[in-house]
Amino acid sequence: MTTILVAIVVCLITVFIAWAWSTAQRLNRLHIRTDSALQALQAALDQRSAVLAALYPQHNALAQSAQKIQLDYETFSERSEKEKHVGACISLLGDAVPASLVEAEARVQLAFRFYNDAVADTRALRVRPLVRGLRLGGTARLPIFFELPNIHD
Repeated sequence: MTTILVAIVVCLITVFIAWAWSTAQRLNRLHIRTDSALQALQAALDQRSAVLAALYPQHNALAQSAQKIQLDYETFSERSEKEKHVGACISLLGDAVPASLVEAEARVQLAFRFYNDAVADTRALRVRPLVRGLRLGGTARLPIFFELPNIHD
């Protein structure tokens, strides 16, 4: 009887450890995905600013000031504010927006969606009570959403 009880307890502990290990691995992959998406978003935003500056030299100072701000969690609000101004400049062009700028804008929108989807997936797993209690997320910061002002509506 005690042998069966010990075997059941050992099986339960093994299942729990396997779950914790696989959850920690999944969180690691989600954090890598979030970091990659953040880098892609930065590249897309910088590319859009570069295209705007190349096509419209009068907006060069604005584009360069936006590009100077590294996209990380501490500077999200500052970068978002600069991108709001870049988006406003693009929206002032009306229907006369060149194709290269339209493509750059589309890349920004895609990168924005990919990043926020990665953040949503990571946060959904990280905020679970058992995951938080066991600190399966390690020392990685909880990612935050990037808010891209939508001027074009």
